[in-house]
Amino acid sequence: MPPTRAGAITAIILAGGRGSRMGGVDKGLQNFNGLPLALHALMRLRSQTGGLVGEVMINANRNLAAYEAFGVPVWPDTLADYAGPLAGFLTGLERCETPWLLTVPCDTPLFPLDLAQRLAEAAARENAEIAMAAAPEEDGTVRAQPVFSLLRVDLLESLVRYTHEGGRKIDRWTAQHRTVLVPFDRAQDEAHAFYNANTLSELRALERR
Repeated sequence: MPPTRAGAITAIILAGGRGSRMGGVDKGLQNFNGLPLALHALMRLRSQTGGLVGEVMINANRNLAAYEAFGVPVWPDTLADYAGPLAGFLTGLERCETPWLLTVPCDTPLFPLDLAQRLAEAAARENAEIAMAAAPEEDGTVRAQPVFSLLRVDLLESLVRYTHEGGRKIDRWTAQHRTVLVPFDRAQDEAHAFYNANTLSELRALERR
């Protein structure tokens, strides 16, 4: 099934990190404009243009009941020791029941409402296995945003092999597959859409924007 067909995509919110740079707090549960960060991500996924995202799940490793209160399935890493975003990718691919999986982090509450649609259109157009967002950073350089990726679900075997061999770098794994970069640098694109909050001070600064 092509990713541009309604319901072809399941999304996963990556909230399984240690939150080390936030002092060890559970990042997805930190408030942003009065609501937990992960809940902002959930609402934006449910508001994606084109109706392409069907099911949504959350990858979390603590406070599971708090995340379950958002009303979607919550799955911890199947890799041990907080293995990073790829552990969340792996958990999502293992649980995904649609042909495509969209990954988004919990700490970027303003990501585009047309994220799924533009990634899906690029994946279909380029016959890609992975479509990855790219966006301008503060210095104006357009850089890949690998935690915002649309993945074919049949990449599970490849990711299992890579992670079980000790691989943890997203870009080294995606380089093994047909990957298209999708720039979000149009004139109408929100300049701060992909800004993330790694510290509490960055979170407060993002609120002020």
